[in-house]
Amino acid sequence: MNRLRGLLGGDGLQVAVIGAGVCDEKVRHLAYEVGSGIARLGHILICGGLGGVMEAASCGARDASGVAVGIVPGEKGEANPYVGIEIATGMMHARNVIIVRSADVVLALPGGYGTLSEIALALKMGKPVIDLGGWDVPGAQKVRTPEEALSHLNKKG
Repeated sequence: MNRLRGLLGGDGLQVAVIGAGVCDEKVRHLAYEVGSGIARLGHILICGGLGGVMEAASCGARDASGVAVGIVPGEKGEANPYVGIEIATGMMHARNVIIVRSADVVLALPGGYGTLSEIALALKMGKPVIDLGGWDVPGAQKVRTPEEALSHLNKKG
C-alpha cells in the first residue's frame, strides 16, 4: 500500500470508515463529509464497500479526488460505484477483521452490531478509534462533528 500512497501523492494514513449499511440522510451527510475530508488530508479511505455510510464516505472521497478501498463481503462486482479499489473476500462479516487490521485509525459513525464489532476489534488491536456515532465505548475518542473527527484524525498522522 505504500506504493499506492506514493502514486496518490502522499504518505497519508489508511482510515477505516465504519457504520451502517443503510442510513438516513443526516448520517449520509456526516459520512460524505468525513470521506471528503479524509481525501483532502491526503489519506486513503477503507470501508466495507457497500451502501449507506460506506457509499456516502466513498463518494465524498472520490469527489475530493481521493480513493476509497472497499473490502466487500462477497465477490468482486458488489462494491458501490464510488469505490476505486475493490477487494473481494468471500468472508461476509469476517471481513471486518481485514478492514480494521488494514487501517491505521478507525472512524466510527452510527451503525449496528457489525459496526460495534469493528470498534471492539480495533480497540483490541490497539488501533485508535474516533467515535462520531455516539457509541460510548471506553477507549474510543468521542467527537461531535466531522470537522472535529478530521482534526483528531490529523493528529494521528
